[in-house]
Amino acid sequence: MSKAPIESLFTAAARCLAEPDPEQKLALTEQTATAWQTGRLSPDATQAAATTETAGLPAQLELVPPRQLVARKLSSRDGRAAMIHAVAHIEFNAINLAWDAVQRFRDMPGEFYEDWIRVAVEEATHFGLLRERLRDLGHDYGDFPAHNGLWEMAQRTAHDPLIRMALVPRVLEARGLDVTPGMIARFEAADDPETASRLRIILRDEVGHVAAGSRWLRSLCEARGLEPRSHYFSLLDQYMTGEIRGPLNLADRRRAGFDEEELERLQARCQR
Repeated sequence: MSKAPIESLFTAAARCLAEPDPEQKLALTEQTATAWQTGRLSPDATQAAATTETAGLPAQLELVPPRQLVARKLSSRDGRAAMIHAVAHIEFNAINLAWDAVQRFRDMPGEFYEDWIRVAVEEATHFGLLRERLRDLGHDYGDFPAHNGLWEMAQRTAHDPLIRMALVPRVLEARGLDVTPGMIARFEAADDPETASRLRIILRDEVGHVAAGSRWLRSLCEARGLEPRSHYFSLLDQYMTGEIRGPLNLADRRRAGFDEEELERLQARCQR
């Protein structure tokens, strides 16, 4: 029996990124991760297709500026669904971000791809948990408008993996560590323990995702002769105008690789 041909990891990752259908994206994510783990994908960029610049999203999903999104109360069924949809959209974008890191940055160590393939699989699981809950409430992904801030930051950091690691996992995804405990409390107060339990799973896993960003930020800074902490804050000034919203989830940020000096400096920015 002949062996299946070896395909480029980068081509497979680009295919996952470009897929717009949620069910197909989850299936491709699982298949691609399995193919990588079983040695059927090669990190040989010379055999890869061109980098994909478009992230697949469902056609029915309406993207709007953040200011056009209206906060809804969790006291209503539709209000809970709208909040779950917002988090599901973040998780769907996070699948895209993980696959984009794999397909875009083609001269990284194998451990980098291991990390972000694992993240893609976990983000796909998170999306599945939330989509299932949306359907329990009579809705589906694409029923509410959403904004595209995560992918816009991916585009702004597409030229440099160091900047990507600093600003996507360690700023935007770290923000999820800060706000998710409050969301859990709100769903519990709204007598929705099922959604709260799913958010706890997401929070647990997201610590590891931010930690991967911390690890690769420091690795890339070391390779370039840069001091990681000062360079991180320099990038915040350059790309985020120094703005960090609080309060910070200090315990989970510590577990995700933030040191005490970083946390002190971030807290000082929150108080400006």
